[in-house]
Amino acid sequence: MTADTIATNTFSETTKDLLNYEWHTLAEQKVVQTLGSHPEAGLSHEEATKRHQQMGANQLTAKGGKSPWLRFLEQFNQPLLYILLTAGVVTLLLKDWIDAGVIFGVTLINVIIGYIQESKAEGAIAALSKAVTTEATLIRDGQKTRLASTELVLGDLVLLASGDKVPADLRLLSVRGLQVDESALTGESVPVEKATASLAVETPLAERSNMVYAGSFVSFGQAEGIVVAIADATETGRISELIESSTNLKTPLTRNIDKFSKSLLYVILGLAALTFAIGLGQGESWIDVFKATVALVVSAIPEGLPAIVTVTLAIGVSRMARRKAIIRKLPAVETLGSTTVICSDKTGTLTENQMTVQKIYAGGQHYTVSGIGYAPDGEILINQQAVDFNGDGHIALWESLEAGLLCNDSHIEWGDGQWDLVGTPTEGALITAANKVGLTQANLEQELPRIDTIPFESQFQYMATLHELDAKRSLNVIYLKGSVEAILQRCDRMFDAQGQAPLNPAAVEQEVAGMANQGLRVLAFATKEVATKRSLDRNDIDRGLVFLGLQGIIDPPREEAIAAVKACQSAGIQVKMITGDHALTAAAIARQMGICSTEKQVFTGQQLAQMDEKEFAQAAEQGMVFARVAPEQKLHLVKALQSQGEIVAMTGDGVNDAPALKQADIGVAMGIAGAEVAKESADMLLTNDNFASIEAAVEEGRGVYRNLRKAIAFLLPINVGESMTILIAILLATVLPILPIQILWLNMVSSVGLIVPLAFEPKSGQVMQQPPRNPREKLLSGSLLKRILAISVFNWVVIFGVFQWILQTTGNEALARTMAINGLVAAEVFYLLSITQFLPSLVVRIQGKRTPVAYAPAIGIVVVVILQCLFSQWSMMNQVFGTTPLTFIQALICMGVGLPVVFIALILQRFDPLN
Repeated sequence: MTADTIATNTFSETTKDLLNYEWHTLAEQKVVQTLGSHPEAGLSHEEATKRHQQMGANQLTAKGGKSPWLRFLEQFNQPLLYILLTAGVVTLLLKDWIDAGVIFGVTLINVIIGYIQESKAEGAIAALSKAVTTEATLIRDGQKTRLASTELVLGDLVLLASGDKVPADLRLLSVRGLQVDESALTGESVPVEKATASLAVETPLAERSNMVYAGSFVSFGQAEGIVVAIADATETGRISELIESSTNLKTPLTRNIDKFSKSLLYVILGLAALTFAIGLGQGESWIDVFKATVALVVSAIPEGLPAIVTVTLAIGVSRMARRKAIIRKLPAVETLGSTTVICSDKTGTLTENQMTVQKIYAGGQHYTVSGIGYAPDGEILINQQAVDFNGDGHIALWESLEAGLLCNDSHIEWGDGQWDLVGTPTEGALITAANKVGLTQANLEQELPRIDTIPFESQFQYMATLHELDAKRSLNVIYLKGSVEAILQRCDRMFDAQGQAPLNPAAVEQEVAGMANQGLRVLAFATKEVATKRSLDRNDIDRGLVFLGLQGIIDPPREEAIAAVKACQSAGIQVKMITGDHALTAAAIARQMGICSTEKQVFTGQQLAQMDEKEFAQAAEQGMVFARVAPEQKLHLVKALQSQGEIVAMTGDGVNDAPALKQADIGVAMGIAGAEVAKESADMLLTNDNFASIEAAVEEGRGVYRNLRKAIAFLLPINVGESMTILIAILLATVLPILPIQILWLNMVSSVGLIVPLAFEPKSGQVMQQPPRNPREKLLSGSLLKRILAISVFNWVVIFGVFQWILQTTGNEALARTMAINGLVAAEVFYLLSITQFLPSLVVRIQGKRTPVAYAPAIGIVVVVILQCLFSQWSMMNQVFGTTPLTFIQALICMGVGLPVVFIALILQRFDPLN
């Protein structure tokens, strides 16, 4: 079907043809016509809605993940469960139906619990990842707007700029220095330059310079393109069979746990073989010895360990999300607890990101501006009097305000009872300042229509616009705004009180220093009249401009960020500010926030560039503020800090920040202001672009790690204590104090009832009062192993001691075993209370302080007590587990023998605090 035929049909009749059309072969006008769009106004909202309903959302249909049955069966793929299943099979062959049934039942329960917890964890993390949406800038009904990329339809007119992620396959209509990273699609290692000219049909995908494809990133420049394919019809969609919807829950910690489990497997098998040999050597029957060996194996297996690790990490992710930090890569949860340095951007992260012009220097005169925010309330004052623009005394001021209004890609609009900024905060401040004297974008853009633009790029530090000034005189005017350094080097004249005069850079720099000392961000403005032309290039603004003035803008520190910085410092975490702002501006804000105290802690990008490696590393460690830093220097700073053993969290929002974010131990991207390429490179996104959320994530990360230590410190002593009991009983050739079936009950009750609540344990108040964890520290550290050994010995004494005592005094094995088991459970309950926040939080609440109580352990204890009552007192359970009912006095004795663990825990807490 030809393009002409397509154009004559309705859109709905030709959808399938449009999705498979060779768009790179058509001229720009024909593409727009074929898609029923408009080259300037784009689609109407009504037509876009109709197309969206017809074609669906612009998102890939992910390949289905593993089926629920397969994921369920994979829960059995654990070395420790292999041992249980083998023990169950042999027990079944021995026709010990009850014991075999309980072993298989416990194994199945463990698998079901693991499946449910892993499914919930995957679901929670997948939901968070879906909450991070990519937005696109497009034109509909002639108005520029931003929408979720899923809302795009064929024919939409999309605008691209540096750092953007291409939201769909686009046929380019206009480009300005556009370079696109298509490495993910084509394998091309360097960004590809783009153009608009039509190409031959046989042009390979990688050489289609007039097309950009979904998922690629804009490295440089600007462009306008029309959507020609969405969702599965995009080039990325055609190769998306490899995309799966599953979420990877593996982290370094879970892999270490897997490694620990395999090592434990060999230890258990070794002990089992030794036990079997000793039993046979003592003349016992092989069936009795096998049962004792099964008891040892069952006692040594920590069934709940893998599940508790996964669910604790998942809960940590959910808690961080509630505090505006979305984890994109699960290992970041662990690394956060080890962070020693946070390198943070200033604007919008440490500060409010609500810029307001407060000082203006123009024509040799000083002005102040009243009012805050984006509302046009306030006025411009000189000598505390409102400026009177009648006459020629303030021409430079007027020109500076015009420059700030015209050399500007943002706008402010009224909505929902407030003035909202669409664009960047700095440009919003310039618009507001001009609005305060009656200048408006609509009127000024009509009077001086824009012809062309050179967009802001970080390496050039300026933006320039070309406007039609006087058609009759064939004159255009250029306005330039940017950093003081970038503007001054292009100027040779300036305005003073009498008119134009030679530029006095020293005087201007003095004014800049004065503003910067007050914490103001300083922008410079310049202009140049040129002969009529239709395009603007960098050669036009290399020299010969007239300096108009300075505008000093304040972005006050966030109150919550000041508190967060203090909290980080108390936790042994250094906070370093990295910014593109002037050094004096950055230092002033840093002093207000308590980040730096002396000028020796402030370095500029220029100073860093002149240092050798040793000096640079020293500056990176000692410096607290790094101003006017180039993107490649951010990467160098991260490497320098890491070389000195620091664990670095780095924030970034621009396309050039991606390498530093990838290099950092924790890359933190801004969810609101961040470029898509920065978000893709990051481990964590801040949904509110607020530094306080980083501190909150570190806090939660530390809490997660402490909860994992608590779970291990609680679980392993149970298994070790049981194993010691069985092993010593075999060595002494005595009756087993606990049977395999009873051990399984103990382990499952401990895992489900008492360990899972530890995953929900709130962080302690001291978590940010301690230094960062050494990342090379093993989870089973020396101090933790000593704690595990001490509690294990106590558990063994309770089981073995109570059993022998009751057996010798009553001769009743069932009663002795029942009391030994209940004594151990009582010890577990008291130990749990001694390492959790439940009792401390309850005491604080009773004292009248509004502190939430950590109820999870209490709920677990109630469940376990009920189950133990059934275990001991219910006749059916007595028959299954070989137990006998206890009297009230016997139950109290069981509680009493478990109580001393509290004092042991208190002693251990002094040497190895878990809270």
